[in-house]
Amino acid sequence: MLFPLYDLLGHRRLPLATILIIAINFVVTAWMSSLPEARQTRISIEYGFIPARLTNIGKGQPVIARAQGVDWLGRVVQMPVAQLSTDPSEVYPTLLTTMFLHGGWVHLLMNMWMLWVFGNNVEDRLGHLVYLAFYLGGGVIATLAFWASAPEALMPVVGASGAVAVVLGGYAVTFPAAKIRTLLFLFVFVTIIDMPALVWLGIWFITQLYSGLMGLWGVQLAPVAFWSHIGGFVAGMFMMPLLSLGASPPGKDWHQEIDEMFRFDDPGPPSP
Repeated sequence: MLFPLYDLLGHRRLPLATILIIAINFVVTAWMSSLPEARQTRISIEYGFIPARLTNIGKGQPVIARAQGVDWLGRVVQMPVAQLSTDPSEVYPTLLTTMFLHGGWVHLLMNMWMLWVFGNNVEDRLGHLVYLAFYLGGGVIATLAFWASAPEALMPVVGASGAVAVVLGGYAVTFPAAKIRTLLFLFVFVTIIDMPALVWLGIWFITQLYSGLMGLWGVQLAPVAFWSHIGGFVAGMFMMPLLSLGASPPGKDWHQEIDEMFRFDDPGPPSP
């Protein structure tokens, strides 16, 4: 197993959009955790993405969905059924809201750590606003990729992993030679190694593709939206070169940017 600790590629611009995305996800998960379990389930069903709702959109017939959750020990838990509208005004927003819901703190921490490791450099290259559009737009594409793989699925999909995969794809084509400091678990052997980003991300993508294909062939797997990861990664690879055309890298060190933004002791020009 490979776990990324951090990359060895510096960034010059403060990753404001990445920080904002992470903060929103943490706030939403903390808020969800404060609610009764039944209310948490209802929110996940209503605002998570359910492929069958999009497949039957506008037909006037509700979809009967069943949620599947994960408890704090990581065990899969079956939850009650719910009747959901297929009205477009209620279905289309779930393509975005699903990115900010998670199946627990472990799910959230894994996604946000990956986003932090790889997102700051992608944001550094694209700029804050374009990066935000890249993340959200790519996340929608990732969700649609999962829909294409299982258009009649009734389980809600939640999590930022599809959007994070877009960032990974963008990183792979932009910084393939960057080194990723990695914690390597091999049975009882644990060590830290530096791996080229293209190798690390290539291994990650191959494992997702393998699992996605196994799922299509009927092999019972963990409830993970592998095709969202696959679609997001490929979308990021294609979108990143197009969005970065004409976008010059920032011209200042991010430490300097922080100093300028949060320095309050500047006396200003002397009085005449």
